Amino acid sequence: MSDAAAATAARVVVLSRSGCHLCADACAVVARVAADLGVGWREQDIDGDAGLTAQWGEYVPVVVVDGEVHTWFRVDEARLRAALG
Repeated sequence: MSDAAAATAARVVVLSRSGCHLCADACAVVARVAADLGVGWREQDIDGDAGLTAQWGEYVPVVVVDGEVHTWFRVDEARLRAALG
């Protein structure tokens, strides 16, 4: 699958920033849940995008499910599973 196809197939996107320990924690939870449920996901570093940094810089990690903001800061695994179920 190409990178573009993988990005399109991702139901979950984690908006993150370099050096963010909460982002690493969020990605670990999302990766585990996505693998269990067979759902595509990807991480997007917002540092290279001025618009995303201005919008989300103070809230990362932001977890987006099916194009809608699901949560920010910490990921509740049960809630994420329910949203993807």
